[in-house]
Amino acid sequence: MTDQPYSPVPPPAPGPVPSAPPAPAAPAAGAGPDPVREALEAVRTEVAKAVVGQDAAVTSLLIALLCRGHVLLEGVPGVAKTLLVRTLAAALELETTRVQFTPDLMPGDVTGSLVYDARSAEFSFRPGPVFTNLMLADEINRTPPKTQASLLEAMEERQVSVDGTPRPLPTPFMVIATQNPVEYEGTYPLPEAQLDRFLLKVVLPLPERAQEVEILHRHATGFSPRDLAAAGVRPVAGQEVLDAAREAVARVQVAPEVLGYVVDVCRATRFSPSLSLGVSPRGATALLATARAWAWLSGRDFVTPDDVKALAPATLRHRVQLRAEAELEGVTTESVLATVLASVPVPR
Repeated sequence: MTDQPYSPVPPPAPGPVPSAPPAPAAPAAGAGPDPVREALEAVRTEVAKAVVGQDAAVTSLLIALLCRGHVLLEGVPGVAKTLLVRTLAAALELETTRVQFTPDLMPGDVTGSLVYDARSAEFSFRPGPVFTNLMLADEINRTPPKTQASLLEAMEERQVSVDGTPRPLPTPFMVIATQNPVEYEGTYPLPEAQLDRFLLKVVLPLPERAQEVEILHRHATGFSPRDLAAAGVRPVAGQEVLDAAREAVARVQVAPEVLGYVVDVCRATRFSPSLSLGVSPRGATALLATARAWAWLSGRDFVTPDDVKALAPATLRHRVQLRAEAELEGVTTESVLATVLASVPVPR
């Protein structure tokens, strides 16, 4: 947070900030094939059998899995948010559950609760839908803060405590929450503490015309989003692939100059006159993690400043807060981040 007075920020020199990272670049020339990386690339191919035009979102979900993070998906209804999660789970052979967050949803409906067993005259724990690999929290901002907070321990500690007893969640575990960006009546905005727990915020765009034609063609020829097997989606990777990929990402090297660049980008948001809240140190560590995963997916064992730039929008956009004066001027978080990335010197 900064005490500097507000002054309008001029339009950024670079183009618009992308909603999510593009597809990974081809591996460097001379690099041999990596079966683990190829397996994750096959996951993208399987998801594309059911979901059209959301390649960037698939990349973001894979990055979050590699970083053991969570994702906030934002998009209008009907852009395949639920189908995307179901298809990803099918391609990775992971268990998934979907919870519709409503105003009357209670914390125990998510985490589970103690149930009295009359036969044994004892209480037993009945796990909630959070005990899964991929949990889709649909329209998370429609439930009160008390229920939203029930996910904090699960997201941060990978466990749920009921009646003082911690119960570990399955591995891997990822929360994929969705929210509608155009309908705010009857919603409860997520607090900054919970937003900061999401590794990435991905904005799902409406498809291009050619992509929408392809969607209609698939439905006209018998595609059903409820039958992924009929669409040819099959498991092509599993827990072993994810474990091997995470180990490979942990070996990606980061030069001191790139570490300094990550810090400088995050610190620049704290002094932006358009922001009342900048990126915290947790955001800096998140940007480092996502840049390393991106570098590995691109076939490199080192991080470049371009990796940081590619992941900065999706990693940081939900960790900053605009000043009210800036919003009235029409400034957006995307334009502020673009200005920051354009102003911070890039190491050579």
